Amino acid sequence: MENTNKRYWKGIEELKNDINVVKNADKEFNLEGLEGGTYRRDFLKMLGFGVAAVSLAACNAPVRHTVPYLNKPEDIEPGIPNYYASTFAQAGSYCSILVKTREGRPVKIEGNKMSGVTKGGVNAQVHASLLSLYDNERSKEPTKGGKKITWAELDKQVSAALASSSNIRVVSNTILSPSTKSVLADFAAKYPSTKHVTYDSNSASALIEANGTSFGKAVIPSYLFNKANVIVGINCDFLGTWLSPIEHAAQWAETRRLSSAKGGKKTMSRHYQFETGMSMTGANADYRGMFKPSQEGAFVANLYNRIAGIMGVGSQLSVSKGDFENIDKCAKDLVAAKGASLVVSGSNDIAVQTIVNGINSLLGNVGNTIDFGTTLNYKQGNDAAMNQFVAELKSGAVDAVIFLDSNPVYDHLLGADIAEGLKKTKLSVAIADRANETASLCSYLALNTHYLESWGDASPKAGYYSLTQPVISNIFNSRQGESSLLTWAGKSSDYQAYVQNVWTSNILNGKTWTQALHDGVYEAPNSTIVGASFSGNLAESASKIASVKSSGIELYVFENVTIGTGIQANNPWLQETPDPVSKVTWENTAAFSQKTAADLGLEVGDWVNVTIGANTVELPILIQPGQANDTVAVAMGYGRTAAGKAGNVGKAMLPLLKGTPSASNLWASGAKIEKTQSGYTLAQTQTHETYMGREAVVQESVLSEYVKNSKAGRFEPMISTSDGLKKPYSITLWNGHEKKNHSWGMVIDLNTCTGCAACVVSCQAENNVSVVGKAEVARAREMHWIRIDRYYSSDAPEEEGYSVAGYKAMEKASANPEVVFQPLMCQHCSNAPCETVCPVLATTHSSEGLNQMTYNRCVGTRYCANNCPYKVRRFNWFKYFENDNFDFHFNNELGRMVINPDVTVRSRGVIEKCSMCVQRIQAGKLTAKKEKRRPVDGEIETACSQSCPTNAITFGDMLDPESRVSKLLVQEEEGRRFQLLEEINVIPQVNYLVKIRNKDSVKKAEAVAHTEHAEHGGH
Repeated sequence: MENTNKRYWKGIEELKNDINVVKNADKEFNLEGLEGGTYRRDFLKMLGFGVAAVSLAACNAPVRHTVPYLNKPEDIEPGIPNYYASTFAQAGSYCSILVKTREGRPVKIEGNKMSGVTKGGVNAQVHASLLSLYDNERSKEPTKGGKKITWAELDKQVSAALASSSNIRVVSNTILSPSTKSVLADFAAKYPSTKHVTYDSNSASALIEANGTSFGKAVIPSYLFNKANVIVGINCDFLGTWLSPIEHAAQWAETRRLSSAKGGKKTMSRHYQFETGMSMTGANADYRGMFKPSQEGAFVANLYNRIAGIMGVGSQLSVSKGDFENIDKCAKDLVAAKGASLVVSGSNDIAVQTIVNGINSLLGNVGNTIDFGTTLNYKQGNDAAMNQFVAELKSGAVDAVIFLDSNPVYDHLLGADIAEGLKKTKLSVAIADRANETASLCSYLALNTHYLESWGDASPKAGYYSLTQPVISNIFNSRQGESSLLTWAGKSSDYQAYVQNVWTSNILNGKTWTQALHDGVYEAPNSTIVGASFSGNLAESASKIASVKSSGIELYVFENVTIGTGIQANNPWLQETPDPVSKVTWENTAAFSQKTAADLGLEVGDWVNVTIGANTVELPILIQPGQANDTVAVAMGYGRTAAGKAGNVGKAMLPLLKGTPSASNLWASGAKIEKTQSGYTLAQTQTHETYMGREAVVQESVLSEYVKNSKAGRFEPMISTSDGLKKPYSITLWNGHEKKNHSWGMVIDLNTCTGCAACVVSCQAENNVSVVGKAEVARAREMHWIRIDRYYSSDAPEEEGYSVAGYKAMEKASANPEVVFQPLMCQHCSNAPCETVCPVLATTHSSEGLNQMTYNRCVGTRYCANNCPYKVRRFNWFKYFENDNFDFHFNNELGRMVINPDVTVRSRGVIEKCSMCVQRIQAGKLTAKKEKRRPVDGEIETACSQSCPTNAITFGDMLDPESRVSKLLVQEEEGRRFQLLEEINVIPQVNYLVKIRNKDSVKKAEAVAHTEHAEHGGH
C-alpha cells in the first residue's frame, strides 16, 4: 500500500484481540460483564466528545471516563485521526471508502485508493451518508404497531409467526453482499416457503433480460469507457447515476485528459449524448441531440440502420426514418472507430436494449469495450418477479413479508398496491432505520443499524470484494438486519463471525482476514476481456418499437445526482447541494424547454398541475435549456412523507406513472399541463444562464483548433497605456508576497470536471459548513465554500438577445446549448483585493500563498465580500448551528457529532470562505517535520481534490518542482493554463485549463462582439 502518511490502523480483529488494548480498555472503562466481542465498540463509545453526544442520544452504555486517558488504549491518540477501511453499498450503489474517526466519532468519508473499482473516488451521496448516521429522525427502538417492544419479545413473536406461515417473501433492493445472500439462504433453509424478491427503483431489468436473449448471458457486463474512442449515451446518465458512476467517470476522464497525453499527442475521445432532458452526462458531451421519450426506440433503430448502411452489412430495420440531430455524424464516427467505440442506453425497454446490443455487436465492441468476463452486480432487480409478488400480496396469498432495508410503498411503481396488500398478510416486518412509508404500515419494525455501525461486505463486480466494518457503536437500540434474520432462523446472531467465516471459506485465497480488513478490499479480477456472440431478434424489437404510441406532452421521470431514488432524502447536505444542471435545491421541478414553456404561456415563477389520467401533481416550473420540446421532466426521489424533517419535500412522481404503458421505463404520454399559481422563487443557487460572452470567465475551444495551436481558446487580456498595450501584470497596485518555503495552489481541468458536486459535499463535511435551508438559499445566502458554476456557452439567436453598453450581451441560452462546469472557491490571490479593505485585518496573507481568515477578529463589515471579484466569500447571517429555525444537523447533540474538531464552528456575523483546507496542510507539514523531511507531493490534499472521482483538481506545492501541480503548470504555461479574470491582475493561486471539446470546428459566435477588450482591459 502506498505511503500517504495517514494512519491506516489495524483491523478490528487485531484491536479486539490485542491483549494490551483489551486490558487497558477494561481498566479504564470497567467493561466487565459486557458480552464477548464488544470491547472495541464500547471503548470507542467511551472516547472523547462522542461519549457525551452518543449518551444523550439514548445509548445504553454509561459514561465512565473521557479524554485524557489515565491508561490510554494503544492505538488511540487524542487529536490524531484514525482511518478505517469500509464500504458504502446502498441499493446497488457502491464505493470503497476510508472513514476518518476522531476519538470514536466518524467525521469524514474519503475514497479508498486501493479499490480497483472506485480508485479513491467518492460522490456526493457517499460523502453525505456520514450525516445520515447522526440523523435524529431515525427510530430509537424496535416497535410493534408503532409502540416500543423489546428485542426478545419481538424475536419470540416474529419467529412464532414465521413458523406458522406457508408463503414467506423477503423483499429488498439489489444486495451486493455475498454474506447477506448466504444469510438469506440460511433463512430459506429454515423456512422453505421463502422467496427472495429483488427490485430497483430505477430498474435495469430490461438490460439484463435483453442480454440474456441477445448473448445468452442474463447479466450486466463491464463497460470500458477508457477503451472507447467514440462514446454514445442514449438517455443514459453514466457519469451521474447509471450503474457505477464513480467508476465510469474515472474511465471517461482518462480519455478526456489532454495534459496527460504521452509525447504531446493531442487526442481525446468523442462523446455523443442523445436524451430527453439535460443530464449531467449530456452537459459534458461534445455533441448532443434531443428526442421525446417515445422516440427513443425509433432513434436506436435509425442509428442501427445508418451504421448497417455505411458498413454494408445487416438488414435494415422496419422503422420510419427519423430526422435526429447529429445522428448521421454519430453513425459515421462509430463506424470509423469500430472495436473502439461504445453505445450505452439507460432504457428499461427490452426492445431498445436489444437493438443497442445489435449496434455494439455490429461495431465489434463486444469483447473490446464491453466485457462479459467481469460482470456487474449493481442492478439485480427483476421487474417480473416484483410484479408477481405484488399480485400475490394483493390477493392475500402471502402469509408473511419481510422488507429488508427497502421501501417499496414509496419507491416502487406499484407502491399503492403494496400498501393495500399489506393489510391482508398475517405477518409484516420492516427491517429499516425508521418508520418510513413501508415500515409504518408493517406490524413490526426491526430497527436496523446504519452501515457505519455494521459489519458486512460487497461484491460490486465479479472478482472484486470489499468489507464493511463498524466505526462507532450502535447509537440507538438497533440491530443489524442480517443478525435479525439469523436470529429468526435459529442461528447465532454474531454477524461479524458470520462474515469472517464466509470470507475465509469462500473468498480469500491465501490472503488473511486481517489483511483484507486492513485494506478494505480483496480483488482477484479476470485479466482478459470476454466477448459474446449476438443472437437477438432485431426484427421483433423493431416491430415493438414501431407500435409505440404517444400523444401530447410526454412526462419523463429521471434520477438526479444528488437525491437519487430518495433513500437519503432526509439528508440536509444532499438537499442543499444544487442539482449540477438546474442549480435547484430542496425540491423537484417540472422542467420545460423554452419553446414549450412559451407555447403553454408559462413563465419563471409559475406552478403547474401535471396530470396523467386520474393522477395529478403540482410542481413549480423550471425553464431548462436542452430539454426536448413537448416534454416535461421531473426528478424522482422527492415527495417523501415519512423521511423526516428535511426529507419530506418536493413531490413523489412514481404514483403518476402507475398503469401507463411505459411506466417501467419511467415515462408517460398525454400529460395535461395547467398553470395554478405564479410569483414563486426557486431556491436556486445560479440564475444567470450564460457568461454573456465574457472570455475572461470561461475559456473554451475545440480539438481541431487546439491541435493547430496549444493556446486555442485562451483569452490573454491587454491593458491600454500611454505607451501602448501591455499585459496586466506589468501594471500593479500591490507589491506582492514573497513565498520562501511553500506556495500552495491548484490546477482545475475544465475538461474533466463533470459538475458532480462531490467536492461541494466533501468541503462541507471537512469544514463544518452550515446548512441554511430553502428560504435562505432563495435569498442567496447559501454557505458552501466551493460552488460549481454551470454556464451555457451557446447563446440564443441574435434576435432574442438585448443590447447592453454598446455590445450584444446574451443572457438567454440556446435551445440545445453547450455547457461548461467551473468549480470556484477562494482563489487565494497574491494581490488580494479583500485584504486591502478589511479595517480589522481579519483577512490576511500567509507566507505560503494562502488568504487567511481570523474569525474572532472579523466584525462583519463585508467590505471584503464586496471587493472580491469572484464572489466566493460567505457571510453567515445567523448562528445556524444553535438556531431552531435551522434545525438540520448542528443544533442537536447528536447532529454535532459530525463536526470536525480541526475546524472551528463559526459564530454568526463573520465572513467564511475556503481556507484551502489549511488544517490538512498543517497536519501534513507537522508529520513531515517530525520525520525531518519536507512534505511529499500527494500526501497533503484538500477535501475537494481528495474526493474528485475524475481527478480534475490537482493540489500541491507550486514551489516544489517535482509536484504534480508544478509540472502541470510548466507543461501548460504556453498552453491551456489561464487564471480567472486575469486582466485585473490579482494573481490567484488557482489556475484553470481551457475547456476543449472534440468537435470539428469552432461554433460561430452569435452573441457578443468583444470590441472593448483592448480599450478597457476586459470587463
